[in-house]
Amino acid sequence: MIWLFLLFLTVPLLEIALFISIGQAIGLMPTLATVILTAIVGTWLVRSQGLSELGKLRNSLAGSGDPLNSIAHGAMILVAGLLLLTPGFFTDGVGFLLLVPAVRVLVTRAIATRIQESAVFVSTSPGESRTGNGSDDIIDAEYDVIHESDVRDDGPSRTGGRGN
Repeated sequence: MIWLFLLFLTVPLLEIALFISIGQAIGLMPTLATVILTAIVGTWLVRSQGLSELGKLRNSLAGSGDPLNSIAHGAMILVAGLLLLTPGFFTDGVGFLLLVPAVRVLVTRAIATRIQESAVFVSTSPGESRTGNGSDDIIDAEYDVIHESDVRDDGPSRTGGRGN
């Protein structure tokens, strides 16, 4: 949680410092024009790449393919759009980086590796947990046996098709 606090503290401070430095170097009007131009170019790039990823997602769903990459790329394009619409040079830099497909592939791989390395917590009893890979886990469950004579044929019901 501390990293979130640091992120919300350092990014605005960095943006302010960059605005002051760049404003002193090139002047106020060119600085503002640059911010507006990056928002316009970023919006156009986000739109075109977003539509491209949407097409890839549709193709993967229609062909029974794996839509996970398209969803991940689409999410990163959305984040890039948010960053590019936020006034600032640091956020624009990160936003433009996320619009590079090779960078998105690297980010996706890093996230996938992090997810695979994280431990799985399996509840063994109330208040108790352990880690494991699921290969030797015992799952305790309750079930109801439904006989054909118990099922009424009057359509779906709130009890999942069982008789009342």
